[in-house]
Amino acid sequence: MRPLNQKQTIKRILKQLRGYTHYIILSVLMAMVTVAGSLAVPIFFGDAINYMIEGATDWQGIFRCFILIAVSVAVTCIAQWLLNIINNKITYSVTLDIRKEAFEHIHKLPLKYLDAHPYGDLVSRNVADVDQFADGLLMGFTQFFTGVLTIISTLVMMFVLNWIIALAVFVLTPLSLFIAKFVSTRTYKLFRKNSQIRGEQTAFIDEMVGNLKVVQAFSHEDENSEKFDEINERLAKASQDATFFSSLPNPTTRFVNALVYAAVALAGALTIIYPSVLPVAFNVGKLSTLLSYANQYTKPFNEITGVITEIQNAIACAGRIYELIDEPLQIPDAPDAKQLKDVRGDVAFDGVSFSYTQERKLIENLNLDVKAGSRIAIVGPTGCGKTTLINLLMRFYDVDGGAISVDGNDIRTVTRSSLRRNYGMVLQDTWLKNGTVKQNIAMGKPDAGDEEIIQAAKNAHSHKFIVQLENGYDTVISEDGGNLSQGQKQLLCITRIMLSLPPMLILDEATSSIDTRTEMQIQHAFAKMMEGRTSFIVAHRLSTVKNADLILVMKDGKIIEQGRHEELIALGGFYNKLYNSQFAV
Repeated sequence: MRPLNQKQTIKRILKQLRGYTHYIILSVLMAMVTVAGSLAVPIFFGDAINYMIEGATDWQGIFRCFILIAVSVAVTCIAQWLLNIINNKITYSVTLDIRKEAFEHIHKLPLKYLDAHPYGDLVSRNVADVDQFADGLLMGFTQFFTGVLTIISTLVMMFVLNWIIALAVFVLTPLSLFIAKFVSTRTYKLFRKNSQIRGEQTAFIDEMVGNLKVVQAFSHEDENSEKFDEINERLAKASQDATFFSSLPNPTTRFVNALVYAAVALAGALTIIYPSVLPVAFNVGKLSTLLSYANQYTKPFNEITGVITEIQNAIACAGRIYELIDEPLQIPDAPDAKQLKDVRGDVAFDGVSFSYTQERKLIENLNLDVKAGSRIAIVGPTGCGKTTLINLLMRFYDVDGGAISVDGNDIRTVTRSSLRRNYGMVLQDTWLKNGTVKQNIAMGKPDAGDEEIIQAAKNAHSHKFIVQLENGYDTVISEDGGNLSQGQKQLLCITRIMLSLPPMLILDEATSSIDTRTEMQIQHAFAKMMEGRTSFIVAHRLSTVKNADLILVMKDGKIIEQGRHEELIALGGFYNKLYNSQFAV
């Protein structure tokens, strides 16, 4: 996916805002009221000054002006308060939509994409980048838009008061606009680079913290610190470059603004002192009003050029989020895909070919016919394609050629959800969510009662350690089961399957983290669970698959031997060597 440029990203943001048009209209109205109130105050102040210096002091007129000033200030404050509420509503509703869209999109991405991208970078896009976008969007609404309205309105009022002085102000304006344009064209790329490096840093931290035990076991702390320092230095350099360019406009525009203010004051004073020079009626009160407008006119340029920094950063972050959202989804279910129901468990591979990359072939022309209720063991050396076979069965990946069918139905013609509901899978890598033990077990069957859950735990031999926990089945497990041992986590994953009991099972090294005595108990439970269910068992310890109905021996993506344990031992081939090597003294 090619990165979005600035123009494309802005179009996407505007499209995202369409759903909140009514709020934007309210925001515009409140901004107009705010600006109108701020424009009215200088006029009343100017009138009050004229009441003081023109003949006798008109206290009644002065009092009336102060009443009008108070009302204007009150209306402006209320409008400003409502404007902030509306802008917050727009900003955080938009970011809520984007974050939800990005998170849901991740669930629909093919595993091929997720396997090829660091998880930390995905987290950074969905969290840090969205937060940065929210900050920039909020500042854009609260300052940029109001600032533009203020500039236009004050310029019009200055032309009404004294078009000659207003013309001088207008001539000096392009200096600030040129500076803003100069900065905006350079800071977008810098902030985008900054955001990318931040994502890289988040991915590295996520990887190291998640595997800290391994890092410490191999004494790689120093190497990791060096790597982190290198990324951190690049991030600091990118941040400094972006900040340097983004900080140029403010002092520069302040200088331009000082010139504008001085020009107005000088021209106004000369007009009053020498009324015959300029054919425009002018007095001290109008000069006071004009100076106030000049200050209001130039102030937004400072704010806008400062906001440009945040807006550029927000656009860069939004671009990264939209790139994630634009990533192609996994091949969707066919329009006429049907629900897989009343599954017996007949599974067939018909000329299946698959490879993760075109350069390296993995599985070619694989044929297999598995009858319902069979226990199929898949063995072989690391990298031979055992887990790949499981990925294809679950349709985490689609085959490149041939077909896989369940009960005679090509799995590409049924919905993924119905296919996966009919499989129960226990992997070597366990995953538990942040929640109670009961909630984690019930993932396999959300409507299960307490008695069903407890019985499943007893069948999986996890009940004993669960009741010994602080709150039993109501004990809260930290993220990924961090407060449980690896064996306990795997027992809970097995308990899920015991609870749901689907018609087909996949056990990928399901007892790899369990002690020998518990494994013997679980193998007995598995045997009971697998009765009448089609089961695919991936195992490295060949002693656990001796009772399988069929053992598939894989090597380099091909089934090189198949049969029962005794038959393969008698064959004296690859399986025989593999089996005996595990018992060699």
